[in-house]
Amino acid sequence: MSLTNGRILCLGLALVVLAAYANHFQNDFHFDDIQTVVANPYIRNLANIPRFFKDATLFSAQVGGQNWRPIVSTSLAIDYRLGRGLKPFFFHFSTFCWYLLQLILMFYLFRRLMDSADAHPSNTWTALLAVACYGLHPANAETVNYIVQRGDLYTTLGVVASLLWFVARPAQRKRGWYLIPAIAAFLSKAPALIYPLILLAYIFLMEEDRKWGPSLRAAMPALVVTGVAAILTMVMTPGTYNPGAAVPWLYRITQPWIALRYFGCFFLPVNLSADRDWTYVSGPFSGEALAGYLFVVVLILVAIGASRRRANRPVAFGIAWFFLALLPVALYPLSDVSNDHRMFFPFVGLALAVVWTLRLVLFRQTERLTTNRAWKAGALAAVIVVLAAAAVGTHNRNEVWRTEESLWRDVTIKSPNNPRGLSNYGNLLLSIGDAPDALPYLERSQALSSSDPVIELRLANAYAGVGRNVEAARHYERAGALDKDGWGPHFFYGRWLLAKGYKPAAWGHIQAAMQANSQSFAARYLMMQLLCEMRDWRALDAVIAETQTLSKDDEVARGYQGEIARREPGTIPAPESFLSAASVACNSANYDACLMQARQALNVRPNYAEAYYVASGALLARGRKADAVRALRMALRIKPDFEAAKRTLTENLE
Repeated sequence: MSLTNGRILCLGLALVVLAAYANHFQNDFHFDDIQTVVANPYIRNLANIPRFFKDATLFSAQVGGQNWRPIVSTSLAIDYRLGRGLKPFFFHFSTFCWYLLQLILMFYLFRRLMDSADAHPSNTWTALLAVACYGLHPANAETVNYIVQRGDLYTTLGVVASLLWFVARPAQRKRGWYLIPAIAAFLSKAPALIYPLILLAYIFLMEEDRKWGPSLRAAMPALVVTGVAAILTMVMTPGTYNPGAAVPWLYRITQPWIALRYFGCFFLPVNLSADRDWTYVSGPFSGEALAGYLFVVVLILVAIGASRRRANRPVAFGIAWFFLALLPVALYPLSDVSNDHRMFFPFVGLALAVVWTLRLVLFRQTERLTTNRAWKAGALAAVIVVLAAAAVGTHNRNEVWRTEESLWRDVTIKSPNNPRGLSNYGNLLLSIGDAPDALPYLERSQALSSSDPVIELRLANAYAGVGRNVEAARHYERAGALDKDGWGPHFFYGRWLLAKGYKPAAWGHIQAAMQANSQSFAARYLMMQLLCEMRDWRALDAVIAETQTLSKDDEVARGYQGEIARREPGTIPAPESFLSAASVACNSANYDACLMQARQALNVRPNYAEAYYVASGALLARGRKADAVRALRMALRIKPDFEAAKRTLTENLE
């Protein structure tokens, strides 16, 4: 294959994948994106990039979810800077470009592996087909659409690039340059630490003809570097990080069954879900567990059998890749027994193994395929149908990931027994003010998981929203009892108490929220509001100063500084009255009055997300789109779950 032909094929592949993903670039932020992107103040300043490598707590605003992934945090900061804010397009475009690079490198890697096993001109098209099946596979849309899970993509890209470098440039192995992409992968996500075993499998099967001694010696530099990286990852991971597995041993024995379901999903990717309701097997000798063990044994035996003939070894290597890529999340107990985005890394090996198996089966028909028009047309038609179906499936999954509403509604349909999916959809309805419709979803969620503090907290918010105050207070208290060290129960209980006028009680809970999570700007803004209403200027000044050390020139803090400067005597006017007047003015097309009233509301309560939102409507009507976008971003910074603001912002960034 000439260099020019390879580039043409890669360009064609990129265009086909682009067509499948053309509708995903404006998709919303979802799930963990809220904590790592939307509510994370540290990605807003490129000066924090060196800190990402030293402090894992900067990865997420959520205590317990703070991993050491400095490359991911760095990439998010760069995308934020390029987009000059939270513009989904720039984040998705960045992810997609790296995805295309991974596919191109996979093509060259697969072609070399295939030629090493059984050189033939058809290998170019076989490699292209394998990569196209992977690139268009609907399951991969779960990773490409999920911005923070670009860590899976960086992991896979780094491993593919490092292995290709090792294979294609044997003269450079002594210098160890091939480890550079792998090191970048290690700094992206911990599962990349499996790389030296994948490298060892390649050397053992494809280069050293199943000799362990030479294979281990050749892989030793990678093993040593990875060992150092593993120790560094353990040291840098905060002690507050909570993987969340309820029953670790049961999690581990469930993983063979999960691997079987992933394997089936490669061939029939139906009912994909952003949040599965798959659960632990009932015991080590349950039917599901035994089926999982049998699947692993059978596939390992297939790999061993395939390893005996050189022509079959890409099958053996692909199966080894599949299992090894699953191994880190199988051994390290996480809160979710499965996630569809976890298929991204192992499916590289499965695509190689499956397509090469088809090539071996059809190889006897090679002459007929090239000379018999019926066979040739049939083979081409089959390939087109499979790839077209995959592309349509990916396109449809992109639509599901369009908004929070479409994503979580899909989860409630695909995973009806998932309490978190029901809870998230209910919380979404709650965020747009639809507490009556949210309540049934949250009650169903609580019935499935009665000891989840997040669900209890959302249920409390729903009861508060429909005026069932006694039940709201009871569930706020229960959420706090279930999550004694968490900031959420204190924050939302404090916010509700403040709205009810119970300021001393609210102060205690908001203070506890700030102590539990010093990086929660929402809690800081709420404390500023409370202290301003209490006219405790000295305490307010201290909170403002502390906040500005975390985020220099914070706009909300500056607004409260102005309030301190005024210190006018008398009763502080209710910001709600100004907001109501602003809404009436906007509905009457009196946009100047609307903006004036919104500014008055913000003068009284600088962290009033709803005032920024109403002002954005008037600004849009006046044609001041840039100012409107800025107001919407401020509303989302203050209230990350403000669904109406997110929709309006998305519409005006297209």
